[in-house]
Amino acid sequence: MANGGIIGPVNQTSFGKDTVTSQTSTGNLTTQPGTRVAQTLIVAGGGGGGAWSAGGGGAGGYRCLSNVPVSGNTTYPIVVGAGGAGGTGGCSIGQTGASGNNSSVFCQTSAGGGGGGGAQPTYSQGANGGSGGGGASIPGGPQPGGTGNTPPVSPPQGNSGGTGGPGTPARSGGGGGGANAVGTAGAAGANGGNGGNGLANSITGSPVTYAGGGGGASSPGAPTAVGVGGSGGGGDGQIGCGRSASTGTANTGGGGGGTRSSITGAAGGSGIVIVKELNKASGVWSLDEQLENLEAGTWPKRVVNIDYLVVAGGGGSSAGGGGGGAGGYRASGYGPSPLQGSAQELSLGSYAITVGAGGAGGTAYACGVYPAGSPGVDSVFANITSTGGGFGNGGGPPKGPGGPGGSGGGAPGCSGGAGIHSGGTGNTPPVSPPQGNPGGPNNLRGGGGGGGATAAGSGGSPTNNLAGIGGDGAPNSITGSGIYYAGGGGGSTYANTGGAGGLGGGGAGGCSGQPGVSGTVNTGGGGGAAPGQCAVTGGAGGSGIVVARAPTVGINFSASPGCAGSVSLASNPSSPSGYDQVATFTATGTLDIVDGDLSFAALDYLVVAGGGAGGDGGGAAGGGGGAGGYRTSFPGGSQIVLAGGNYSVTVGGGGAAGPAGLQGGCGTPSVFSTITSTGGGGGGGYGIPFGSCTGTIGQPGGSGGGGFSHTSGKPG
Repeated sequence: MANGGIIGPVNQTSFGKDTVTSQTSTGNLTTQPGTRVAQTLIVAGGGGGGAWSAGGGGAGGYRCLSNVPVSGNTTYPIVVGAGGAGGTGGCSIGQTGASGNNSSVFCQTSAGGGGGGGAQPTYSQGANGGSGGGGASIPGGPQPGGTGNTPPVSPPQGNSGGTGGPGTPARSGGGGGGANAVGTAGAAGANGGNGGNGLANSITGSPVTYAGGGGGASSPGAPTAVGVGGSGGGGDGQIGCGRSASTGTANTGGGGGGTRSSITGAAGGSGIVIVKELNKASGVWSLDEQLENLEAGTWPKRVVNIDYLVVAGGGGSSAGGGGGGAGGYRASGYGPSPLQGSAQELSLGSYAITVGAGGAGGTAYACGVYPAGSPGVDSVFANITSTGGGFGNGGGPPKGPGGPGGSGGGAPGCSGGAGIHSGGTGNTPPVSPPQGNPGGPNNLRGGGGGGGATAAGSGGSPTNNLAGIGGDGAPNSITGSGIYYAGGGGGSTYANTGGAGGLGGGGAGGCSGQPGVSGTVNTGGGGGAAPGQCAVTGGAGGSGIVVARAPTVGINFSASPGCAGSVSLASNPSSPSGYDQVATFTATGTLDIVDGDLSFAALDYLVVAGGGAGGDGGGAAGGGGGAGGYRTSFPGGSQIVLAGGNYSVTVGGGGAAGPAGLQGGCGTPSVFSTITSTGGGGGGGYGIPFGSCTGTIGQPGGSGGGGFSHTSGKPG
């Protein structure tokens, strides 16, 4: 890289997207293509505690390294060290604990913690290691703790273990060393030494403490405050018969606790390796250098994680038996966990949103033709495309299976000589997690149901001419409310009721003389099929939907045009503001992701609809109009939380007076955001023809209209 002849350090760029990988067992890491610099935390396995008046195990070595040079799109091996086994205990046996195993990445290594010293048949000092093990307790002279930071590195990876107690009048082992402190020595009395404390690290985004030393063993009668493990996963030492020794916590590198008698010492905790791939562009850069690094993919740029729900349009159903397949369902962060993909990493900017239309239903049977439905249309958001649902087949000609798609369409009934066919394939083209399931096959006159997001469509029954049922869709609460999406359409039959549509907007199939029911709008539900008869058509597929969700801090959503998309708020207690922003598109539009916090406010409201008109009593007693619906949050109710922007407000009109002798007209609704108050019901009239005593009842509404009264009253 040119530097204009300036003598000094070469500037380094890295675009690792601040990706954090926590490796809890040995494996591999493949870096992001633009990563050139990484930060890593390497914690080795903790040492095992010794047996018989023994010391606690030392913590695994702790190393936090910044600005480690790496290559992009490269696979690196990672070794995560296991904790050392506790020293074997038995009759006249009390061995030193095994040292923990090393952890490593990028040719950098942290040493396993030293084992705690045992006291039978020979008295042992703690073993050396990342942090040293505590020494054993013997009559006439204590054993020293093991040396920490072995082998030596800078900054040091650990501390030494504590010395064992003198052995008289009682025995007490030394505590194992920790990343932040030496282990405490065993006291002259019964008290074992505490393990050294570990160090906290926030490489994952939250502070976690690692590499605490194990506590030394204590004689009976010691208080519970002694011989405890250090913060960062260190295990407690045994106190006579009152407290058992505990193992070091897994994936912290904590040392195991030592035991007092013939019981085997506690094992150390396994280590961990955490890598953060950095965004970095420090120094002074010329424009040419910036462009050079931008083209190489190493110049950092801001990206944000966006959760999504992308549902395609459902497939149209047939006039002849097969239900439409649901539109492809793809989601992250919400919904059933087996179907959750990873959030999208997107840069700030504008993104075209495509909301797929549902496929048209097959037209009515004519001249020996049983028309198939049409496939649904794909929905697209950035890197995620969900495929339209497969069409439900109608038996032709041409004859064949249901159509492939996000979920497959159902096969036709056998009327018209269709033969036996399979349902259309789902998850076409294939993605992971899968976006849908296959449609159901046919049998006799019963057509197959369309596939859904979580289940295949069922086949028509061979025994009673029942039509297949649409496969169920998936529940998803990304908008803040749990809603089912992408249910398959039901099949149809001549001789029995049509198949039910799947949960998630799938339309029901018709039976003799009945059209299929269309899939529900903005669910991606497949259309319900119609039987192959004149004048009845298959149901259309439901249109799809696209939803994006992100925190309100740091970025700002806007959706356009307003008739296609809107931005709302959903509660999220873990978000800094307590809310996430949710952009919902029910038609094709544009999502803008810009810098800055989203502005929003919690508002009280009063929404009153128009009142209903009174009825004409025709010389008797007409009913009075009902009051318009009344909804308010003040005082003490639940406010609504709205993002900054323009909101249309509808103020409902009063109901019009009806024609002579009839009910009064209902008031019209008033609407503000998600709050709708229903218009008041019109009052009852005396009825038609003039002078009739039958009368008409008051109409329902926000408040119901009053009933007509003559010789006998009518209800409101």
